[in-house]
Amino acid sequence: MAIKRFVDAHVHFWQLDRLRYPWLTPPFADDGPNGSVEVIATDYTLDDYLTDATGYPVEKIVHIDAGAHGDDALAETRWLQSLADDSGKPNAIVAFAALNDPDVERLLAAHAEHSNVRGIRHILNCHTDPKRTYTPRNLLDDDAFARGYALLAKYNLSFDLQIYPGQMKQAAALAAKHPGTPVILNHMGMPVDDDLTEWREGLIALAALPHVAVKISGMGFVDRQWTMDSVRPLVLQTIEAFEPERCAFPCSGLTGWAPQRNPILASRRLQSAHPAISLRATARALKDCPNGHQRHDANAI
Repeated sequence: MAIKRFVDAHVHFWQLDRLRYPWLTPPFADDGPNGSVEVIATDYTLDDYLTDATGYPVEKIVHIDAGAHGDDALAETRWLQSLADDSGKPNAIVAFAALNDPDVERLLAAHAEHSNVRGIRHILNCHTDPKRTYTPRNLLDDDAFARGYALLAKYNLSFDLQIYPGQMKQAAALAAKHPGTPVILNHMGMPVDDDLTEWREGLIALAALPHVAVKISGMGFVDRQWTMDSVRPLVLQTIEAFEPERCAFPCSGLTGWAPQRNPILASRRLQSAHPAISLRATARALKDCPNGHQRHDANAI
């Protein structure tokens, strides 16, 4: 089934001489959650993405924070907004803000001044295995984080939720308290453990909330040698939980598709296998908000 138009809901750009990217800075090692990133530790820009996307009907794109140093978060937004003003892309920006920072409201307000900003991502992945964890503690236990999360609705911002299965029910409980804040579960909830019980139960808990959508992506985080056959059960269970209307197949840039050479091609293969998926679902969720604010207008992207 040919795809006539594609809104890519998760891309990353970086310029190493413009912003600081600790995770793309030597020394590199293979024992962290991303593995060695040395092969991608070079500039990846809008032009590179469009070259990779040649031949695919990518109509609009959503840029997700690319792991710049926290102090460079606003600089990243300014850069991306300047790209959008000059070229028309990215069409939406999901910026970084440390929601547990007592002064986070100042940064949220500054991000929200940029017309293409739609949401915030603060990576929360916490795991008992030190090779898996991104954070030293589970911020979902943090009252300061809960206060920061509660501010998102004030600025009409969505939240990109990147967690592990052991955190999913806790995240669902927090999201349920804030139905006016759209949530987009990144990378299917990253089911990295052999026992998928927590993941399946967590998917059901999050999918029960109508303001939560999911991105089917990041296969390389789960299995660095993934194949269509190996990820098929995960994809099908995710679709079953959320139904096609709240699923999207973004490319996730260069970070989550190893060993696939072209992330657009890898995403396209999955899309072709599941043609019922709404490729606009996540991008639309970034803007649908009950208060009808222009920032969340479904047609704004």
